[in-house]
Amino acid sequence: MARKGASLPTLSSPDRVVFPDVGITKRDVFAYYEAVADRLLEDTGERLVSVVRCPDGIEGERFFQKHLGASFGAAVHRVEIAENDGKRAEYAWIDDLAGVLSLAQMNVIEFHPWGSRVASLEKPDRVIFDLDPDPGVTWPKVKTAAKEMRDALAERGLQSFARMTGGKGVHLVVPIAKRYSWDQARTFCDRFAHDFEARFPTRYVATASKAKREGRIFIDWLRNGRGATAVASWSLRARPGAPVAMPVTWDEFTTLRAPDRFKLRDALKRIDARIWDDASAKTQRLPKLE
Repeated sequence: MARKGASLPTLSSPDRVVFPDVGITKRDVFAYYEAVADRLLEDTGERLVSVVRCPDGIEGERFFQKHLGASFGAAVHRVEIAENDGKRAEYAWIDDLAGVLSLAQMNVIEFHPWGSRVASLEKPDRVIFDLDPDPGVTWPKVKTAAKEMRDALAERGLQSFARMTGGKGVHLVVPIAKRYSWDQARTFCDRFAHDFEARFPTRYVATASKAKREGRIFIDWLRNGRGATAVASWSLRARPGAPVAMPVTWDEFTTLRAPDRFKLRDALKRIDARIWDDASAKTQRLPKLE
């Protein structure tokens, strides 16, 4: 819900076609984000957020933006922080419906939040492993990989949750206690991914090298450093068909026949579903790998 005093933006160019292959307009995108705002904010609210904007639809020029100025509206909050190179820059965050719709009005299609909240910026509260398959790897093999990684995390006492990315892969989201630095979180993810690669060297690779990915699944652990982002649950993707990055239960995951199963209209049917029961996982501690 919008906070008291926060005015909702007026939609302009409602008939502009955003997803030509399925006839979805800017009005449809705006209405989608209005409907799912509460669910989106569960994942994105009170976190620094980068966005993908497509002012002329997904077939036009697109922009990945980390810095959102005053033109995005008063409901899009801004804060100046030190970047990793020591320079200072202004970043944005949202916390209500007005903020979500202000970004939708500015032609934002994708939301990419940080792994920490603004109030505890230097203490991430989740890590993410992105399984990114080489084009020759089939979806059943990706499903097997996700379940193997889920089990490997569970062996280390970590519960993980599956999110369809709206593309070819899947995210394993691991909530953690806000007690670790970015370097500690990143080091754990680095070691875990390379340990997993060592166990299955013909199927996985943990190095961001295109040459080494052929026939394998890249375990992208690099999304866990300070300033790195990953697409949010319930975010649309700027891809044909209007797919959505959708959280799923592990039981649902085993039945999915395609990685981009969830589209805009499918997501609207799931708004009231309780998909992740992650409350108890938010105090998880990162184990030390031997």
